[in-house]
Amino acid sequence: MFFTVNNAPLYAYTGGKAFDATKPTAILIHGVLCDHSVWALQSRYLANHGWNVLAIDLPGHCKSGGTPPLSVEAAADSIAQLMDAAGLQHAALVGHSWGSLIAMETAARLQQRISHLVLVGTAFPMKVSPALLASALNTPEQAIQMVNTFSRATLAPPNGAGSWVFGAGMALGRRVLASNADTNLLHAGFTACDSYAGGEAAMAAITCPVLFVLGEQDQMTPPKAAKGLIQAAQAAGKAVTVQTIPHGHNQMTESPDATLFAIHGFLR
Repeated sequence: MFFTVNNAPLYAYTGGKAFDATKPTAILIHGVLCDHSVWALQSRYLANHGWNVLAIDLPGHCKSGGTPPLSVEAAADSIAQLMDAAGLQHAALVGHSWGSLIAMETAARLQQRISHLVLVGTAFPMKVSPALLASALNTPEQAIQMVNTFSRATLAPPNGAGSWVFGAGMALGRRVLASNADTNLLHAGFTACDSYAGGEAAMAAITCPVLFVLGEQDQMTPPKAAKGLIQAAQAAGKAVTVQTIPHGHNQMTESPDATLFAIHGFLR
């Protein structure tokens, strides 16, 4: 379904269920060069187990119109506007990678309006190497391959179910990049991650419990890179849960069940 956010249509996948603003709602936020589809399993399950689901395409990405956010703060503005457009006084936020920074910044701004905060594959600071930033700008196909190589715990061939996570990631990256002819979404997203400086301040400001879902073999945002956020949350007296699961940075596709049950158990 679509909502009007900043005078443009913003797409949200509802997991196949009709949206009902009276239900508890989870907003799922994707990372750089991704879209709502990365949450396919998790969004469908939550939608069939008592939750209202809005798995979004960020502005300017794929099915959503408008101008792509060029900073974490601008993206957080979009999430707040989405909640207003949907008539949501409260929601849980679930974000992956760049989306985790967006969710955290939004939770800091909206405070009591956010009931739960789930940070999947997170880090702070979320620095991006100059070489990868340059490749994202000048040779995006090579950058997409680099990202997918480091985002996966294995480059194994297709498994018995016929799913090849590396190939699917490559295809998704190309499709998202092609969805916006005016903005290089790969470079813009990485620049937003690299330049975000508000992580510890945001963590101190949030009022809801926090779940960290970290990949044991994550090379993009290794578990140790979340340590500062975890300590900041604990120091501020937040209710903090940390769950480490197998595989790499794309937990939702590499460890779909473990990621799902970590999220669902926390929200429940």
